[in-house]
Amino acid sequence: MGLVTKDDGWRIPDELWAQIQPMLPVHKTNHPLGCHRRRTDDRVAMNAILFVLRTGCQWNALNATGICSSSATHRRFLEWVEAGVFEQFWKGALRDYDATRQIDWSWLSMDGAMTKAPLAGKKTGANPTDRGKQGVKRSLLTDARGIPLAVTIDGANRHDMKLVRPTLESLAARRPPPTKSAPQGMCLDKGYDYDEVLALVEAFGFTAHIRGRGEEARAIRQEAGFKARRWVVERTHSWLNRFRRILVRWEKRDDTYWAMLHFALGIITWRATHLSG
Repeated sequence: MGLVTKDDGWRIPDELWAQIQPMLPVHKTNHPLGCHRRRTDDRVAMNAILFVLRTGCQWNALNATGICSSSATHRRFLEWVEAGVFEQFWKGALRDYDATRQIDWSWLSMDGAMTKAPLAGKKTGANPTDRGKQGVKRSLLTDARGIPLAVTIDGANRHDMKLVRPTLESLAARRPPPTKSAPQGMCLDKGYDYDEVLALVEAFGFTAHIRGRGEEARAIRQEAGFKARRWVVERTHSWLNRFRRILVRWEKRDDTYWAMLHFALGIITWRATHLSG
């Protein structure tokens, strides 16, 4: 019997690998004699990609870790990016979460977060909070427990209100229709307080709830039985920033950055399904 790999944050645990492996494309060798160099094991390569995602290190730094060579890992990463493996993994994790714990559509939260992008590239822009240095903004939508349901990216100088439509259109989970007995609230901060946003949210079938900065904290202190709701999206942004390849964007290509982002979102969702009580 082989060794059991548990979730230590740095290696793909057995349960997670059982979900990822069927999504990987089947490799076909083109060597006429079949006597080529042995291909690196898929799980080893995925562990190396996870290491880069968690630490934010350069690909070449993998050569010093003993996990996998940087060249083999990066080739495999690009192969899986092209096959859409990481987005498929996140969406599959959402389906499993919905089947196991059920997505809570009663109160959704949306918010944006800006991070650095030193190498710039597509979907980046001058960060107004970082002396105009290049940065990226991600707009995130979560359910009432903070499970990531939709995400989009753009330049750091893009206003949050301009990202509402692409965020809602990128919903990665199957949404039940809202009803009078089961409305779907949308919690937003003061940065979304525009008639255009309110009309758009309503057009998508959500009920907007907008509170100014600090207003929610005052309500907690003053209103008996008040339950804060919007904080869950801020917590999920914090979870994403623990993956340092997301905290600082080093990818020039937007498709490879998307892959890293989807991988992190998938891991967050998978852990919420399998590791929560």
